[in-house]
Amino acid sequence: MSVLSKPYFHDEAAAFAYVEGLIWNGESSCPHCGVVNRAYALNNVRSKPSKKNPEGVIRYGLKKCGACRQQFTVRKGTIFEESHLPLHKWLQAIYLMCSSKKGISALQLQRTLEVQYNTAWFLAHRIREAMRSGDLAPFGVDGGIVEVDETYIGREPNTPITRGGAHKMKVLSLIDRNTGRARSIVMDNVNSNTVTAIVSENLSKEARLVTDEATFYLRVGKTVANHGAVNHKRGEYVSPCDPQIHTNTVEGFYSIFKRGMRGVYQHCSKKHLHRYLAEFDFRYTNRSATGCEDQERAMRALVGGIGKRLTYRSADFGGAPAA
Repeated sequence: MSVLSKPYFHDEAAAFAYVEGLIWNGESSCPHCGVVNRAYALNNVRSKPSKKNPEGVIRYGLKKCGACRQQFTVRKGTIFEESHLPLHKWLQAIYLMCSSKKGISALQLQRTLEVQYNTAWFLAHRIREAMRSGDLAPFGVDGGIVEVDETYIGREPNTPITRGGAHKMKVLSLIDRNTGRARSIVMDNVNSNTVTAIVSENLSKEARLVTDEATFYLRVGKTVANHGAVNHKRGEYVSPCDPQIHTNTVEGFYSIFKRGMRGVYQHCSKKHLHRYLAEFDFRYTNRSATGCEDQERAMRALVGGIGKRLTYRSADFGGAPAA
């Protein structure tokens, strides 16, 4: 039987029950006053009549707080808030984005979910916001190995095309080999000051830093317990002195990221790049190799949407939607 045949992917009542179970865990909490387990269900309540729905539509999951008398649903205070899209379609979209290793385009979501393109685009950005980790825990705790590398992609706004990567957008990524976590940051420029500031903020002092031969890593390498490097210019990809010194892991992460950006999304403006990086970081951190399969990954993304609200204005900034 297909995973997508589960009731909460097709039935709105089952979708609300599923989400309530994950977010509330049997104890409904009023988002207005914070009182727990004082709410009661309002059944068979319909929305206001409209041209499309003259009799209105049933408001599934509607509850009323016995303390403050305010109405609410489990959508309140999450990425689902103020969305007119049925909750079961939200769950389908979350699963599709979490199970697609290289991502799924807004156009594909539009066709699969049978919604408008701007709905699919904004939906995808809200889910990426849920994937964005607020975890600030440093990498390389207890002397773990952390690979750091930079890459160049796309086009830096208002920058003429030149040789090398100066005209491209710059990304720095850290991969913790012990935990399997990934964290990526968009940079305005690549130099010793920028790299040192970013790596120092995200790296534990006892970490073992592994990079390539780029000179802008030398300064930050002196601030940690150990710094090993491989020289790619000499054709060295694993250190002959220590087989643990290599950047193959972070380069493998970049191979997935670039194939997704070029083959699936094709284009991304700089103002949205951090959201796409959050998506690839999330899927890499919660991958099968770390014991997290598709359904668990989708569940974590859903729970990650609690307390996060993304409005269309803040997602778009007046620009054209990304694919």
